[in-house]
Amino acid sequence: MAKAPKRPWPPLHKILLALALGSIGGWTAHYFNIPLAWMLGAMISTTVAAICGLPVALPVTFRTAMIGVLGVMLGSGFAPEILDRIGDWALSLVGLAVYTLLLTGLVTVFLRKVCGYDPVTAYFSAAPGGLSEMVLVGSQFGGDERIISLTHTSRILLVVLALPFLMQLLFGYTPGPRPAAGIPFADSNAFDMLVLTFCGVAGFIAARLARLPAAAILGPMLFSAALHMSGVTDAKPPLELVAAAQVVVGTTIGCRFAGVKMALVAKTIAASIGSTVVLVVSSLLFAVLLHPLTGLPTIGIFLGFAPGGVAEMSLIALALSLDAALVATHHIVRIFFIVVFTPMLFRLLPAHIVGRRQLPAPGED
Repeated sequence: MAKAPKRPWPPLHKILLALALGSIGGWTAHYFNIPLAWMLGAMISTTVAAICGLPVALPVTFRTAMIGVLGVMLGSGFAPEILDRIGDWALSLVGLAVYTLLLTGLVTVFLRKVCGYDPVTAYFSAAPGGLSEMVLVGSQFGGDERIISLTHTSRILLVVLALPFLMQLLFGYTPGPRPAAGIPFADSNAFDMLVLTFCGVAGFIAARLARLPAAAILGPMLFSAALHMSGVTDAKPPLELVAAAQVVVGTTIGCRFAGVKMALVAKTIAASIGSTVVLVVSSLLFAVLLHPLTGLPTIGIFLGFAPGGVAEMSLIALALSLDAALVATHHIVRIFFIVVFTPMLFRLLPAHIVGRRQLPAPGED
């Protein structure tokens, strides 16, 4: 299938305004300690601007470059010690795979039949995790990335904000500051930055040559995971670079809302609330079922399955004196599973389920 012609770049003033609003929104969200601050803050600010008719736009090239940074960051979560304990968690990780497949299907049906989503948008909105990844891959397959992003964003906010409140009521948990995702650029060393750069560039090139879907994030993530699990490095991308990547991704998503009516936003948020309830209740049910089979604490499994952020769920686990490594590993493995297998499974679904639209070849933007 021939590649679509490249889109012309928008005027410079639209790009600068979008990046300025995205940066201000990200910084504001970071200041108020909002989860996924830089991405969600940038997305919210530029979404409001786009809906209000302000001239904001950002080339897809910006997002492609910064998505690689996020891929390297995701891969850096696979530490060598995970291999030593993976046997103890094997059954729960199998359960996690079943949960991911089952709930993706269940929520897809809910979004299709109850909320009226189109097949592609429903499928990639239903995956229990991977906000930026599902937006990227879903848009490649022809889904509405505005609805996908808003559905995932609403779910993350609901889970991350509501779950600590419930934990406080049930277990006396008091939220604290989230752990840093890396170190400042000034504290990084040249070797680590060289290795991470290699993961991003070589991973992207290899994924494109292999014609993998979402090559910009999947390739860097695979290379980064391999080098981190082998012990070559334990470095994470600098905080400033990760923040910039999130601002660009969030800003790009927000700019897609130009001309979108508030009625669509309200309808999407309502659909997200319903799907979030399904996911959270199912997470608890799986935790209850897996507890006697694995010997792992029910609440630990629940936090590992809950469709929230890795850092936030791990912090709750620490506060409850639970195994934070268990929780973090399950979230990282789930993201990995979703990014790798969700596009592949989508291609195997019958045409009457996903629609008969022509799908792009793997790796196409």
